[in-house]
Amino acid sequence: MKNFVVKTLANAGALAVAVWLLDKITLTGDSTGKEIGTLLLVALVFGLVNFLVKPIVKVLTFPLFVLTLGLITLVVNALMLLLTSWLADKLDLSFHVEGFWTAVLGGLIVSVVSWALNVVLPDGD
Repeated sequence: MKNFVVKTLANAGALAVAVWLLDKITLTGDSTGKEIGTLLLVALVFGLVNFLVKPIVKVLTFPLFVLTLGLITLVVNALMLLLTSWLADKLDLSFHVEGFWTAVLGGLIVSVVSWALNVVLPDGD
């Protein structure tokens, strides 16, 4: 359970950095507290998308992973971020990613920051 909380916080921090760096990834709220709550909910959605959908996509696109020497990971991460944006819209969360190339850059930022935070934050195992 502690590992889940740590990963969710790392995702929230990584998404916050992406929102801060990229103008076309938006997170809105009436107050700072509401924005933090929305960010945590979006991080939960993002974690669920990465847990449920990403492995299926990786298996289905395995030949592309081999062919591109793993660079297709950027596209898969972008699609996961776009799916998170779409689900956030359906769940009435104020998180939006505008465009595929923004999602590619956002996915790269989220991956790097999430990796760095997972290295720094304690592991529950």
